[in-house]
Amino acid sequence: MAVEPQPRIALPLVSSETAGLKAPAATFDGEALSRMLKRRFSIVLPVINLVEAVLTYVFITYVVPLPGQLQPHADRSTAIAMGVVTILAWVTFELLGRHTFAPVKRWLLRGDAPSEVERNRVVRVPALQAAQTFAVWSAVAAGFGVFSALALDDSAAAGALVAAMVAIGGLVASALTYLAVERIMRPVTAHALAHATPECPLVPGIAARIYLAWEFGTAVAVWGIAVAAIAFLAGAKISPHKLAVTVIFLAGIASCVGVVTLLIAIRSVADPVQAVRRAMADVEEGRTDVTVPVDDGGEVGLLQAGFNRMVAGLRERDLVQDLFGRHVGEEVARSALDRGVELGGELRDAAVLFVDVIGSTPFAFAHDPRAVVQTLNRLFGIADEVVTVHGGWVNKFEGDCALCVFGAPTEHPDAAGAALAAGRELKRRLERELDGLEAAIGISAGKVVAGNVGTARRYEYTVIGDPVNEAARLTELAKTSPSRLLASESIMSRARASEASRWRLGEPVQLRGRDAATRVAVPT
Repeated sequence: MAVEPQPRIALPLVSSETAGLKAPAATFDGEALSRMLKRRFSIVLPVINLVEAVLTYVFITYVVPLPGQLQPHADRSTAIAMGVVTILAWVTFELLGRHTFAPVKRWLLRGDAPSEVERNRVVRVPALQAAQTFAVWSAVAAGFGVFSALALDDSAAAGALVAAMVAIGGLVASALTYLAVERIMRPVTAHALAHATPECPLVPGIAARIYLAWEFGTAVAVWGIAVAAIAFLAGAKISPHKLAVTVIFLAGIASCVGVVTLLIAIRSVADPVQAVRRAMADVEEGRTDVTVPVDDGGEVGLLQAGFNRMVAGLRERDLVQDLFGRHVGEEVARSALDRGVELGGELRDAAVLFVDVIGSTPFAFAHDPRAVVQTLNRLFGIADEVVTVHGGWVNKFEGDCALCVFGAPTEHPDAAGAALAAGRELKRRLERELDGLEAAIGISAGKVVAGNVGTARRYEYTVIGDPVNEAARLTELAKTSPSRLLASESIMSRARASEASRWRLGEPVQLRGRDAATRVAVPT
């Protein structure tokens, strides 16, 4: 009897969303994050602007040779002007910072998924904060330029030079502000991008960050050195001592500020890349439950999101492969993955073992359906364990019976002997471990056609041939046999002597549907 393919439920592929690519982010304490950002901004941003203001003041006052004569009382006026400007700039920074952060704070306190506008706002906070910093510094530069021109005998050149120096200080402060705010905002950015990642970069990429760090951290000071040298060569009234002080001061600025800006820019790229590398090492070890937080709105963020999509695809593949192996058997699944799948079969010398429940209909009628299913699952679990240990696999479960195959789709050095040994062990375990049910076992061996049967859209791997029919008929006969386990003469002739000696051949019997009589063996 050839075992007919049974219809199976098609396995749905796991989408990237169900695999965890865009699953909702874990809940977070938005109020705590808001307090953390306010605390860090209130420390880092004032420090950046204050340090840059001091450096700019020292540079203009003690390093750069300004043309013109200082008016009387200019020192006191300068001090008063600086105090007023500092207070106004501080207030302006606070107001602009609150305005920039207000939408982000509202979303954090809500604690839900951000809208696209809110997400983009979070990602662009560093750029907005840097632009506001430069705008305030530019306004201060214009004011100090006018004040300096009036304080130094109405020297327009002096006012322009002071304004330029303050504006350059503003460039450095805005660059440092961008890099610092981008790093501070990472935890918030990760939560915002956990719900949806942008399709294209929303902020400057890696090359732009490195360029900004070089230009505002090093190039500005180097340009200042060049300007001072050109002015000296052009005949400006700059003493060699003054020129040397200028060069040393600018060189120190280039070294210190340049190192700081470059380190911040490098860390903004290196840290996410290292996180991806650590996650890749976990994937190489077989773990596909890892993800990296997407905490960058630029190219690095696209890299993080791409890694998460890749891992989600691996999780999907592993899940489908696992489900595929459970439905068709590990050997068939491995063969299909290695060699591909095509309809048709190949001739194999294999052994077939059938196991069928005796009296399943009365048992099902007398018990709760859930208890029936649990009992059948115990039976099939025992069968799967025994058959697998002996090198075979369960081809299919059909109702209350199972078809087990040895020697297909992969070769087995002693398929017949393994099937006979599995039959004896299975009989012992079922008698010892299965209460309330008995099972009959029939075993045969010979040439079978093993392969995929069905259509291009739906098929299953199975074995077809006379050994399958003979094993099924032996199982029917075993239901009335005291041994509950019968094997055909054909499998006895193929088994090795060590296993065949454990069986005893009896008289020929007529199996249903077969013309010739079959000698049947039982275990000794």
